[in-house]
Amino acid sequence: MPVHDLDDLPSALPRKGALTGVDAGEKTLGVAFSDARWTVATPHSVLRRTKFTDDATALFRLMDERGSTALVIGLPLNMDGTEGPRCQSCRALGRNLLRLRPDLVVTFQDERLSTAAVERTLIGEADLSRGKRSQVVDRAAAAWILDAALDRLRALGGA
Repeated sequence: MPVHDLDDLPSALPRKGALTGVDAGEKTLGVAFSDARWTVATPHSVLRRTKFTDDATALFRLMDERGSTALVIGLPLNMDGTEGPRCQSCRALGRNLLRLRPDLVVTFQDERLSTAAVERTLIGEADLSRGKRSQVVDRAAAAWILDAALDRLRALGGA
């Protein structure tokens, strides 16, 4: 199954099951899940990246445990909207996951400023120290990415 544009996602999915959000960094994968009705995104965990197949197995296990029907990967566009090397890496992650699980539905969500937004929230509202922030920022960024995708799906009438 190909990678889907977010605008086409509602027609590509069964209307049940959680969605998975991923903030793909060089060393970690932040993971978040939506509820089955696609109304709220909740931070879940951070996977330390090792070998791709091990990372994929761990991610698929989490998705299977939650009945996830699709994967929303954050796309770190440049501020002018262009794609750089990090975008290419995220798109490669999606393609490689599809090679292992061809029935997976994959889409991308613009994640510009997601980490900055999460950091501001964790500093301002949660009053977390730098050390504690580093433990939650990746999974919180994944939830921010997924929440933005859920907002878009609602605007399209798909959620």
